Amino acid sequence: MTERKPYYLTTAIAYTSRKPHIGNTYEIVMTDALARFRRMQGYDVYFLTGTDEHGQKIEEIAKESGITPQDHVDKIAGEIRSICDLLNTSYNGFIRTTDPHHVKAVQGIFQRLYDQGDIYKGEYVGKYCTPCESFWTESQLKDGKCPDCGREVRDAKEEAYFLRLSKYQDWIEEYIETHPDFIYPEARKKEMLNNFIKPGLQDLCVSRTTVKWGIPVPFDSNHVIYIWIDALSNYITALGYDANGNHGELYKKYWPADVHIIGKDIVRFHSIYWVIMLHMLGAPIPKQIFGHPWMLFGADKMSKSRGNVIYADELVDRFGVDAVRYYLLSEMPFASDGSITYENMIERFNSDLANTLGNLVNRTVAMVNQYFGGEIPSAELIASAPDAPFDADLKAVAEGTLPRMTALLDSYHVSDAVETVLTLASRCNKYIDETTPWVLAKDPEQKPRLAKVMYHLLCGIRCIGGLLKPFMPDTAEKILAHTPETDEIAAMDNELARYGIFGGVRYGAAVGEAKPLFVRVKADEVLKELKAMQEADAAAAKAAAAPVAPFGEEIEIDTFAKSDIRVAEVRACEKVKKSSKLLCFKLFDGVGERQVLSGIAKYYQPEDLVGKKVLVVANLKPVKLCGLESCGMICSAEAPDGSLQLIFPDQSIPAGSRLC
Repeated sequence: MTERKPYYLTTAIAYTSRKPHIGNTYEIVMTDALARFRRMQGYDVYFLTGTDEHGQKIEEIAKESGITPQDHVDKIAGEIRSICDLLNTSYNGFIRTTDPHHVKAVQGIFQRLYDQGDIYKGEYVGKYCTPCESFWTESQLKDGKCPDCGREVRDAKEEAYFLRLSKYQDWIEEYIETHPDFIYPEARKKEMLNNFIKPGLQDLCVSRTTVKWGIPVPFDSNHVIYIWIDALSNYITALGYDANGNHGELYKKYWPADVHIIGKDIVRFHSIYWVIMLHMLGAPIPKQIFGHPWMLFGADKMSKSRGNVIYADELVDRFGVDAVRYYLLSEMPFASDGSITYENMIERFNSDLANTLGNLVNRTVAMVNQYFGGEIPSAELIASAPDAPFDADLKAVAEGTLPRMTALLDSYHVSDAVETVLTLASRCNKYIDETTPWVLAKDPEQKPRLAKVMYHLLCGIRCIGGLLKPFMPDTAEKILAHTPETDEIAAMDNELARYGIFGGVRYGAAVGEAKPLFVRVKADEVLKELKAMQEADAAAAKAAAAPVAPFGEEIEIDTFAKSDIRVAEVRACEKVKKSSKLLCFKLFDGVGERQVLSGIAKYYQPEDLVGKKVLVVANLKPVKLCGLESCGMICSAEAPDGSLQLIFPDQSIPAGSRLC
């Protein structure tokens, strides 16, 4: 077996201000599809994603919520990672910009750039957009507002450190011009050159004094390092980059990145700011930056205030993981914005997944069970039958699918690549209509021909199952379970190439029981449920603006005193296998260890809670949940939107201390 070639791809890191909606999750699913595809080609893939956790917006949200910024980002980072896991994404690394190794590496980068004169101290005077965390000059504003998000800006004046972008304007312009495939698609490259570089690069503000939630400048405690150096550096700090040259093995193996997959709105930061920073550091430049479009709700951007926000977990609960992955990947065009509506989701689910794909697999397996006792016909029986013209056509379509899909994925035309596989499924369905197996089954003399038809269908289905692996991995495995491969095919080094071969199904093997892959849904009923859920989310968003929820009825002090609330330290925490909501805590309460279950799995990653101090009602009568004993209740706060936030006491308070 030849040594596998490294392949490194990344998403942008998600900002930990709020729970991400379905439009934000397209990027992680698309990148996952590309990562799975490259692994099937034989590459040694490293797939990085993560969270961006510093900045003024987070500082303000945490203050409004009455918690620390660290507690806020722990919660949201847990939600983001849970969504990545829910959507079955195969990331190799998940970086948080609050990770100690990232903080240390970023300070080293800042120090080096300062020492070599690429960062200098000055004063910023201009306009500032808090939601975008961006500084603007008056001339850059659009109708007096932020040119990126359209929101109000405020006057800003503060001491700051600046990155000398202007020094490298000629270099970056020449680099982009002489590397025509570096920024993709072409329209994004032209936008960068014509709108941002050729009009003149200004030096970039890279520190703040009015924000405290950030990485401190190593030599000036009044400043924190601003988002550009902090967040953008994650792509190398995650691999063990060191500004002094003592790089980790992952960096040596995988950098430069083969591609950064990012949204079209942040191409400027990656193709100009990030690339110039790397050039300053003497580090290799990423091979390519792909800026994808947005996923909209209908024709609008998703917004809680508009009541049009859709979340991935809600869709997964209704349609399943692979159906959501399929919709996201198939509905996003290459260069223009995609659209998601409940109506479109239901239509694609019923037509593409239940009818075209699911029905093909189900009825083929059912016919093999009915006509051949569930066993794939023998080679001798199949070989004794004559070929028909549509046999050759089916084979040509099947064997042409892999090269078409590969070319499309190489150029990031993901929706078109998915469509090629569904086209093969449609051709297989047409083949059934052409060959009419139910008619052949009535004539014993047509048994060989029926056997060949069934075998050809199973060969087509095997190709479909294998080629769906990057897009719908669980569904692919279910399909492939019906089409056992020959030893020769299974032993091929290049997994992807196996599914470009029309054949390779093992004669005499069992196909298994026919089970529906996707069951058609009743559009009216599902739409009613989904829209009611969306209305509830919109109402919750409005309620979140309310000052406080109504207070409960008055109680005597003696009633409150009956609750024995103690500080406890989390010694261990894990998900409860039988529940999607519960986490199982092992707590030290100052006396001994106790087990407590809490329904907050949706909001936290278990590993992020170990070592934290929590409040626990210690004198509750033990109860059993999912077969596990829970001795107490961990205190949390419920926001108006229904989300839960653990209450973390100061870490210095000893375990066992009583709330009084």
